[in-house]
Amino acid sequence: MIQVKVLGSGCSKCVKTAALIESVASSCGIPVQVEKEASPQVMMQFGVMRTPAVVVDGTLVHAGSIPETAAVKAWLGGR
Repeated sequence: MIQVKVLGSGCSKCVKTAALIESVASSCGIPVQVEKEASPQVMMQFGVMRTPAVVVDGTLVHAGSIPETAAVKAWLGGR
C-alpha cells in the first residue's frame, strides 16, 4: 500500500488535493492510504514552504498547488 500525506492547513486546495489522489488511486485500482497532516513541524521536516504539498512513501513530490491528474498517476503508477 502506498502511503500518501497531504501537508497543509486544511484549506480547500488541500482538501481537493487529497480527494484527487484518492479518486485517481481508486480509478486505477491502486491501494493507497491518504493522510492529511497540518502540523507545522511535519511541514518543516520536509522543507515545505507552500501548500498543499504531497509526500509519497516519505518523499516530497509536489508543493504549492493542486497537482495535475497525470502527475498523481505517475506518482502512484511508478510503484
